[in-house]
Amino acid sequence: METVRFTKLDPAAIVPKYATADAAGADLYARLPEALTIGAGETKMVHTGIAIAVPQGFAGLVYARSGLASKRGLAPANKVGVIDADYRGEVMVALHNHSPEAQTIEDGERIAQLVIAPVVQALFEECETLDETERGEGGFGSTGKK
Repeated sequence: METVRFTKLDPAAIVPKYATADAAGADLYARLPEALTIGAGETKMVHTGIAIAVPQGFAGLVYARSGLASKRGLAPANKVGVIDADYRGEVMVALHNHSPEAQTIEDGERIAQLVIAPVVQALFEECETLDETERGEGGFGSTGKK
C-alpha cells in the first residue's frame, strides 16, 4: 500500500475515502461555500479543498463516479483527470453536466473518484520502420464487433 500525503487547504475539506475494502478509487468530495448549480451542457470547476503529493512513479487519475454519471449526467469534462507526481496545487474536478437539466452539487457531496496508479515514462526512439503486426494500420473499428 502506497502512502499519499495530503494537505487540507480548507479546514472543512473531507479526506478522500475508499467506500469499501476493495474499492479501486477513493471518493473525492466537493468543498463549496454554497451549493453549485451546473446548467445543462455546462462545465464548472469544483473545489475539493485538498492538495495531494502523488508518489513519484505514480499518477492520480480522477474518474467519474458511476452513480453520479449514470443517474445525473455529471462526469469529469476531460473524462480522466491526471494529477502528476510533481503537482502540489488544489485537486479540482472539471465537472460537466451531460444531462438536459441543471444539476446542483452540495458541499460535501462525492463528485469523482481518485485512483492512484503506477506509470511508466517511455523513452521515445525514432526509427525508419516499425515491425509488422497482424492488425497493421487497421484503425477505429477494424477488429470487428465481437
